[in-house]
Amino acid sequence: MAGSILFQTAPRGWRRAATLVRRFAGRSDGATAVDFALVAAPFMALLFAIMETGLVFFAGQTLETTAAQASRLVQTGQAQNQSFDQAAFQNAVCQRAWSFFSCNNLLIDVRTYSDFSSANTSSPIDQNGNLQNNFVFQPGSAGDIVVVRVMYQWPVYVSLFGFNKSLSNMANGNDLMMATVAFRNEPYQ
Repeated sequence: MAGSILFQTAPRGWRRAATLVRRFAGRSDGATAVDFALVAAPFMALLFAIMETGLVFFAGQTLETTAAQASRLVQTGQAQNQSFDQAAFQNAVCQRAWSFFSCNNLLIDVRTYSDFSSANTSSPIDQNGNLQNNFVFQPGSAGDIVVVRVMYQWPVYVSLFGFNKSLSNMANGNDLMMATVAFRNEPYQ
C-alpha cells in the first residue's frame, strides 16, 4: 500500500517511466534473440575450431600420401638414376602435393642409415618450439635403408579462446606437420 501511495505522489514523468519498465519486464518477445546473443560467440568459436581441426587432419593425411608417393622415386632408384638433388626432389614432392600446400613451405629431409633401429624419425623441433633446419638429401643406393621426412608449417588461424595452443607445436604459432616414410631401397640397376 505504501508503494502505491509513493507511486501516485511521484512526478508524472517518473510514473510513465515506471509503467514502461513494468511493461518491458513482462514481455518475452525478444527472449530468443537475447539467448542466441549469449551463446553465439562460444558457438561460433567452437564451430570454427572444429572446422580447422578437421582441415588439419585432412592436410596431415594428404601430406602422408604425398610423402609415400614421392618416396617411391628414391626407393625404386629413379631419383638416383636421374641425379636428383634436394631441390629436384622437393619439386617432385610439390607435383604430388595438393594445391593448399605452398611448395615454398615444404621441407624435405632424406637420410640413409645402416639399420632401421638407428633411423631418426623424431620431430626437428627443439624444446622452445623452434625448427632445427639441418636437412639433407642422401637417397643412398640399392639396398640402403632410407628415411624420408616431408614437413610443412601449417598456419593455425582460429585463435579464439586459446584453441590455437592445442593445434600448434611451434613457437611461431604454426603446426609442423610431418610425414615419415622408412624403407629399404630396391635392388635397382
